[in-house]
Amino acid sequence: MPRLPSSYLVQFQEPPGYLDFARFGPPSHAVVAESTRLLERSSFAGPGTVDELMRQELRARAVAARLCGSDTDHVTLLPNTGTGLFQVAFGVVGEVAVSPAEFPANTYPWVRAGRARVRWLEPGPVTPEVVGRVLSDDVTALSVSAVDFRTGYRADLAALREVIGDRLLIVDGIQGFGVVDEPWSVADVLVVGGQKWLRAGWSTGFMAMSDRALERIEPVLSGWTGAADAGLFDNSLHPVTDGAAGWSITNLSPIAAGAFATALELVEPATVRAIGEQIVERCDDLAEVVRSAGGTVVSEQVRRAGILAFTLPDLPATVVGDALAEAGVTATVRPEHVRLSPHASTTAESVERFASALRALRKPAGGPRSAKTPAVPGTTVGPVVPELPRRDRI
Repeated sequence: MPRLPSSYLVQFQEPPGYLDFARFGPPSHAVVAESTRLLERSSFAGPGTVDELMRQELRARAVAARLCGSDTDHVTLLPNTGTGLFQVAFGVVGEVAVSPAEFPANTYPWVRAGRARVRWLEPGPVTPEVVGRVLSDDVTALSVSAVDFRTGYRADLAALREVIGDRLLIVDGIQGFGVVDEPWSVADVLVVGGQKWLRAGWSTGFMAMSDRALERIEPVLSGWTGAADAGLFDNSLHPVTDGAAGWSITNLSPIAAGAFATALELVEPATVRAIGEQIVERCDDLAEVVRSAGGTVVSEQVRRAGILAFTLPDLPATVVGDALAEAGVTATVRPEHVRLSPHASTTAESVERFASALRALRKPAGGPRSAKTPAVPGTTVGPVVPELPRRDRI
């Protein structure tokens, strides 16, 4: 297994028990420092300050392009995933196939925009077989999450590309980019927010577009910064400029761009493969704890990413979530399950804190009982969660 460099791991300081990266990834020291540096630079504004700060955009686009196998002409920055999906939804014509079980950021745009008709897939994993059953000449695009936010199912992007043929493949990559090694170049549109697994903070993200997407999707939501000769103010409306730059609506925060670039520049030398393998290892540790407590892992276990959802018998998810929070474990609690999502920086101490919380939760109301003490008739005692050996971070 490739080793994560210490220069990557020392960048993070989330507290033990933080297991909620699928919701938000605490930024690194480098991201915080760069954001502070750029903000301080802006407070001493001089003749060249704005131009200097605006160069952070190209820096961020360049590293994003390298990580997704594209180039800067095909990448534009975004403040979040939803903005990019709305832009695309207003530009697609025909019918778009999408699952109603997608995260709402990938359903609302298609309905609200009203330009493309929606062909709803059956709920569940978006597999080539499911998609193939709805394809017709009217379907012009498929919109799918690279990783499902509930189950952690990792879509087979290459197989989906093969089954849809020349149709547009639109991918919401926020739950996978930077931590799963995918053939991102098969996507015609890849939209990614930086506040989760990339740990870049809010208001960061990008959209990468193929030549096919640039040819077929109309940039309806394109502003003055997406126009040709954007800096020429001659009292006229200019045509949309070439490439992904034509999808720019307005100037974004150069401070956010610098933070985003810094976050991506940490991922690049560490490698997505090494980060992803460490995350999977931590998911295995957490799954072992769940099963030892008599629980059930209800998330994807084959085509998986960094999401692990579980249930405990006879205990509502809210009760489990409250117990975890009381023990200092941060997780996402949904009506049907509790969702854990560790990162490469998650330590064995975090796993043990989670295990201790489940031990306390499964302990009989009368207190601990030795293995030789017979159980009181009519009572049920949950299995004891074993202590896990500590594993040093690598």
